[in-house]
Formats: sequence, C-alpha cells, structure tokens
Amino acid sequence: MNLIAQTLADGLVLGGIYALAAVGFSLIFGVLHVINLSHGILVLMGAYLALILSTALRIDPLLTMPLVMIGLFCVGYVYQRFLIQRAVDRASVNSMLLTFGVALMLQNAMIWLFSPDMKSITPSYAFASFKLGPVNFDAVRVSALAASLVLLSLLALFLKFSPLGRVIRATAQQTMAAQLCGVNVRHVYALTFAVSAAFAGAAGIVIGIILPFSPADEGNWTLNAFVVVVLGGVGSPAGALIGGLLLGIVNTLTAQYVGPAFPNVTMFLLLVLLLLVRPHGLLGNAFAASR
Repeated sequence: MNLIAQTLADGLVLGGIYALAAVGFSLIFGVLHVINLSHGILVLMGAYLALILSTALRIDPLLTMPLVMIGLFCVGYVYQRFLIQRAVDRASVNSMLLTFGVALMLQNAMIWLFSPDMKSITPSYAFASFKLGPVNFDAVRVSALAASLVLLSLLALFLKFSPLGRVIRATAQQTMAAQLCGVNVRHVYALTFAVSAAFAGAAGIVIGIILPFSPADEGNWTLNAFVVVVLGGVGSPAGALIGGLLLGIVNTLTAQYVGPAFPNVTMFLLLVLLLLVRPHGLLGNAFAASR
C-alpha cells in the first residue's frame, strides 16, 4: 500500500510538470491552429536560461522565472509575427515544416553552445525532504508542483477575466467576427504565441530543477505536450492539467509495475483508446463552442 501511495504521489508531481509543459502547446493549437514542433526547444531554452541566470546571480532557480518568461515572451512574439505568420500566409502546412526546421537548428545550436551532455539545476534545498504519512516528498518536487499549479491557475484566470484573455478567446472562437469588431488578429496571434513561449520557458525551469536535461530532449517534450493536449482537450489549462496528471500517473504506475521500458507503450495505447472514445479529449476543445 505504501508503494502504491508513493507511486501515485510521484505520478502527480510528474503530471503537474507535464501539464505546465503542455499548456502553451495547447494554447497555440487552440487559437492559431498551428502544431508547434519547436515547442520542446522553447522549454529547453527556459531550462538553460535558468541555469545560466541562477549560476551568475547566485539565486534560487525559481526566482529567475520572471526574467526567463519575459525573455521568451519577446522571443515568441518575434518568432510568430515574422516567421510563422509568413509561413501560414503561404500555406498552413508550411508552419509545421518551419517549426520543425527551427527546432533542428536550435537543437544543434544548443549542442554547440552547451554540449550534448546532461545538465541539471541544483537549488539549495535539493536534498531536503519530508514525510506525510507513508509518503516521502522531496522539497524540490513539491516546489515544482506548486509552481506548476500556480502558473496554470494564473493562466486560467488570465484567459477568463483579463481583457486580452477575452480577446484571445473571441479570436479563437470567431476570427472573422473579431476582425469586424476591430481586433488586430495578427497581433493577437503573436501575443498568444508569446504567452505560450513564456509558459514553455517557465516549464523548462521546473523541469530543470527535478530532471536532467540536454538538447536531445526537445523532441520528447514536444511529443509529451501533444499527448497531453489530446488527452485533456485543446485550449484549456484545466484540460492540460487533467491530461498531464493522467499521463504522469500512468507513466509512473507503468514504470513501477510493468517495467521502466514500457511507459511510452502505455502512453500511446491510452492515446489511441481515447481517440476512439473521445476524439476531442476529456474536456473537449475549449474554443470550439462558437464555431
């Protein structure tokens, strides 16, 4: 029983990280209808920036989050406005090819700059832990889960109550109607991508403090984000959270009771079954009601 409880707790922590890493991918897919194959690179950019800043400034890695998010917000805006939007204007499939090419180029640039070796971010409380009943919690994992939940909640509140959030939701639901109301759709698309990039960077920090990372991991985080979005539903922070938690629990249970080589098999089996039963995910498409 203790082993099951510990495995479920580890799965919830991992699931929270999956959710944070996927919510930006979900937002882009839901609003821009673009599959961003460079999403994993944005996540790793956040991890490497946090590593550089925390080492240079001698501060906790989580305290670098505002700087990292602001930096990737700017990168995301320029990336969408001047590269992805031009590719979409020519043909929608071009955006997928473009983001794939950008991911490959940036992956090689990271290998050149940081080497292909595994890196990790070690906060001062890296080896602290506490027990809650039969379950042992690492302070790093708890702080990572707390940061993920706070950021997901802030994004949900931003989309629901802020003026920009309402504009983003309106543009996603009825693009033509938003244009007729005077909304600059291209600007909204770029802002949405920028928000997504900022949250991808924040996810990179959370990932970096609990897991080793290298440039080769970018494909895994893009793939995990895609699976989480399909499981939970497009465009919804709540959907990303549910999909991420489900994926995290399934992965840890599979690794513990089946074998460490089988989580990917279980993940894709779950994905196929859900596509057959609920093609739009557990919570459906958050932006589909008005289409």
